[in-house]
Amino acid sequence: MAEQDEVELGKDPDPADASMPSNDAPQPAVGEEEKRKKDEEEKRRKDEDEDYSIWTVPQKRAILLSGSLLGWFSPMTASIYYPATAQIAGDLGVSVSKINLTVTTYLIIQGLAPMMIAGFSDKAGRRPAYIICFTIYMIANLALALQDNYVALLVLRMLQSAGSSGTVALAQGLVGDCVLSAERGKYVAYASVGSILGPSVSPILGGVIAKYAGWHWIFWFLLILSGAAFIPMLLFLPETCRNLVGNGSYPPPPLSKNLTSHILHRNRQFPIDEEKWSALRQNYRLVVPSPLPTLRILFDPFAAPILLACGLSLACYYAVCSGIAPFFADNYSFDSLQASLVFIPIGVGGLVATLTTGKAVDWNYARHARRLGFPVRKNKVTDHSEFPLELARMQVSLPLLLLGSASIIAYGWTMQARVSLAGPIVLLFFVGYGVQGGFQVLNVLMVDLYAGQAATATAANNLARCLLGAASSAAIIPMSDAVGRGWAYTILALLFMLSCIGPAVSMRYGIEWRRRKREREMLRKAQA
Repeated sequence: MAEQDEVELGKDPDPADASMPSNDAPQPAVGEEEKRKKDEEEKRRKDEDEDYSIWTVPQKRAILLSGSLLGWFSPMTASIYYPATAQIAGDLGVSVSKINLTVTTYLIIQGLAPMMIAGFSDKAGRRPAYIICFTIYMIANLALALQDNYVALLVLRMLQSAGSSGTVALAQGLVGDCVLSAERGKYVAYASVGSILGPSVSPILGGVIAKYAGWHWIFWFLLILSGAAFIPMLLFLPETCRNLVGNGSYPPPPLSKNLTSHILHRNRQFPIDEEKWSALRQNYRLVVPSPLPTLRILFDPFAAPILLACGLSLACYYAVCSGIAPFFADNYSFDSLQASLVFIPIGVGGLVATLTTGKAVDWNYARHARRLGFPVRKNKVTDHSEFPLELARMQVSLPLLLLGSASIIAYGWTMQARVSLAGPIVLLFFVGYGVQGGFQVLNVLMVDLYAGQAATATAANNLARCLLGAASSAAIIPMSDAVGRGWAYTILALLFMLSCIGPAVSMRYGIEWRRRKREREMLRKAQA
């Protein structure tokens, strides 16, 4: 996808874009130019009247929930490992620091791998990308369950991360494929349940399995669970990539068909546009995965401030999670199983945020639409080039992010003061509520701004948060030893607060920035 032009910021993807004439073609005569413009306008009106997605509301919920649960494997595999680190270190005869290195390398690969698979899925489809991810993941789990060597553990954990981490970007790709900006809030809960369950439920599973069955059975469990998820996905998850199936009404390529694709398109009650179908077939390519589309978004001056805030929000979250086991063992003499239960309040906080902020996101969007007289047509493509997307999203996200930052600071000082157990437990709930809720809204904003590249934009987001998360997870213990737990978490939270300045400024200048970006792209195309 290195040669693919960036999708216009703030505009939901238009299925007709693939069939638009190239700017590189020779300039036509005046009469031909007028005819071409007339044809383009007719196509645009036709696309505006076409439903954005043929999937019903229950079908959208099922698709997004399936993608979210498939994306659960990435955060689950990272955190299910935490309670067993001491046990693994003893069995392999290495230090806990060396085992923690496998956690850090996992997070690094978790950030890098989606760069490759996201661009691939935009060309070859979501289903082939899922098949590649799960094949790699299941092979890695089998090898991890059979090995007893530190080097093998380190290498195979990176392979395991490479397989599972792509599913996070693919899950957000499903969101961009099926849901418009005006209604994304109501689907946040379905799209985010996996990322919430991963850090909260998985450590409990890991603690129970490690204590009663041994750490090898963590990987046997992951192998069995991934196989149980892979088979239904292979049989029933439909292809949703808009570059291949448009709004879902066009038959997918052979490698992207599921069990019901043939029945669906054989029994369809509506004609399809043969010209558009031909253009969609030309989009289909099995390309060599490339990181360039993701890097292009990552270093886009417009996206970078949002990605930095997303990355530091999750870096603080990972720093809290990675410090729970050692800090609660030190303060309250918790064993690995008891420490794993401490993840429940932070997970519940994130789940409550996901269930409540979605409605707030849609309500605030509708409020601004009414205020501006902005037309909102259900399930129809809408041009957001003059709509204050940044303002509508950040008015919900910013208070949550500030709440999360304040809760992290308070949590650090309560852990340093060794107060009653109730204090940090309550604060962990607010950490989960503020950080996870704010992060999810920022993620919605990224999908809004790069609607035609939702998977790629999520991969850029994932890269930022995983690399910063790996750094914070590795640094929190040495920082706490050097300056104390209170100052360690205060420093991280203050950095996070400073990173929110960029997204906050976009509330005022977002529309102008998007307009300038479009003008630069048009000038670049005209000069090409």
